[in-house]
Amino acid sequence: MIDGFEQTRIDTGEVTLSVHRAGAGHPLILLHGYPENHRCWAGIAPALAEHFDVIIPDLRGYGASDAPEDDAAHTVYSKRTMARDIAGLMEALGIEQAHILGHDRGARVTYRFALDHPARIARMGIIEIVPTGDFWAAWTADLAMAAYHWTFLAQPAPLPETLISADPEGYLDHTLQTWTFAKDLSPFTPEALESYRAQMADPARRHAMCADYRAGATTDRRIDEAETGRIEAPTLFLYAEGGFPARSGDPAGLWSRWCRDLTTATCRSGHFAMEETPEEVLAAVLPFFTGH
Repeated sequence: MIDGFEQTRIDTGEVTLSVHRAGAGHPLILLHGYPENHRCWAGIAPALAEHFDVIIPDLRGYGASDAPEDDAAHTVYSKRTMARDIAGLMEALGIEQAHILGHDRGARVTYRFALDHPARIARMGIIEIVPTGDFWAAWTADLAMAAYHWTFLAQPAPLPETLISADPEGYLDHTLQTWTFAKDLSPFTPEALESYRAQMADPARRHAMCADYRAGATTDRRIDEAETGRIEAPTLFLYAEGGFPARSGDPAGLWSRWCRDLTTATCRSGHFAMEETPEEVLAAVLPFFTGH
């Protein structure tokens, strides 16, 4: 649990999501990334709940949400499907329009939601990604070494699932610490580590996380490459000095081709900005979403 938040399970039409909620005001949906879950927002969610109705689902396959089996075409964990989960969540909660802030895989769901459901998003926040097709196109040898998990997790089942199962905690801890600015686990609370380790040890969720990346290498990439629309919602792009977008060349330039109204900010952090530098993340996102 996140302090001050209540947990429920909500049927979105295709899957049931575990959802944490607190606060009042305009709805703000927070979408986590890999290899995390709702716990990644614990350091900033209570402060955001002082201004907004904050809604934090575990994405399908993560946390305590349903984890269906992947399909041969890798559509079950495509970002289009996961964005549809969020639209279904909003329907179930009676919400017409919301702000959405996403990190990592959750940010990929966020921008796909903005393109597929434009009337339902007011403002959009993206933390630590560039669009999927653009990221693949930006690969160099150095970026491929840093982001090796993109190709490793996307290998056909059950290869990555089986290899990770030999030491899921060791694999999880290695991933977390090597993506931080300090290259250690100090940014993560004991509760968060326990939650992330349990998730990686669960065969169904391990499969879901791999399926997420299989979709990224196939269905998501093809959808991005065919996209002709632009994102109308005002967009904040926040990236870390020590994260992945910073290594992709011109990350703000990439987003400017997708968004009509773009604000860019940086933070001195590794990939897990909300847990490494929560004050810097709040300093960027609060003025943007409150309009001040």
